[in-house]
Amino acid sequence: MQAADGTAASGPAPPDAPAGPPAAQPTTTARPAPAPPDAPAGRVLTGRGAPAGDAPAGTPIEAAAELARRSGIGRHDVAVVLGSGWAAAADGLGPVDWAEPVVRLPGFPAPTALGHGGTVRSLRRAGLPVLVLLGRVHLYEGHPPGTVTHGVRTAVAAGCRTVLLTNAAGGISPGLAVGQPVLLADQLDLTARVGAAMPPGSPYPPALRDLARQVDPRLTEGVYAGLPGPHFETPAEIRALRRLGADLVGMSTVHEAAAAYAAGASVLGVSLVSNLAAGVSPTPLSGAEVLAAGRAALPRLTALLGGVLDRLALG
Repeated sequence: MQAADGTAASGPAPPDAPAGPPAAQPTTTARPAPAPPDAPAGRVLTGRGAPAGDAPAGTPIEAAAELARRSGIGRHDVAVVLGSGWAAAADGLGPVDWAEPVVRLPGFPAPTALGHGGTVRSLRRAGLPVLVLLGRVHLYEGHPPGTVTHGVRTAVAAGCRTVLLTNAAGGISPGLAVGQPVLLADQLDLTARVGAAMPPGSPYPPALRDLARQVDPRLTEGVYAGLPGPHFETPAEIRALRRLGADLVGMSTVHEAAAAYAAGASVLGVSLVSNLAAGVSPTPLSGAEVLAAGRAALPRLTALLGGVLDRLALG
């Protein structure tokens, strides 16, 4: 697989087995596949494959109401989801008005992937109320799509009409370099899991990509392939993804983008190329690449996110 929160590969995590008839079979919980020894940060499970357990109860509307009560902010306009390699950029977005562990909001489980802190922040950037989620949960942690998308659905319920999704991904297309941010123009959902009923079209509108290029004219764009994770793809799988039109591969984002789009929000997706995909890189894949790429690219990532928020604040 590829980068931190961005890479994925084979078979989807099996759902919890249904409960059998009374006094017959007990309900069982499927265990996601353990991460390989060199799996990148963000794809390594705490406890190496320990089941995530049942998601906490709570709807997005309930979570949004509790968010407003705890933060004292009745409405947020923009949500930013920071994936692996992006967390440090949060400190450059502006002074924090409120922050708490995300598990204190209804329906949010604690992330178990390394690099996903599980904190929610509220801040203002140029007067714009911004909700920042540091980390996310994934299918490979044993969660269903409804839990994976709970964060963005809560953000939309809290008033956000624009959602910025970030991740770390493996680069497939020739010319992509480690440490390079890439705008998402479209996506391939290859997770084999049913998520939101997305309207026709790409969830990533060209207008937001154009706005991002006003901040950083060097930005290129590509198609992101979402796989269930958590292990590296094989070189043969990368060749197949390239033929399908994928430029990047990861194990997040596709369900969140679909859910936000279905709820009426505009989505800007940005992948940090944290490593080159299997068969593309001449060297063995290493998890250390993910964090190193994020550190090296931090000034550019922070400037990009801050610049986009500044322009959104101008309307």
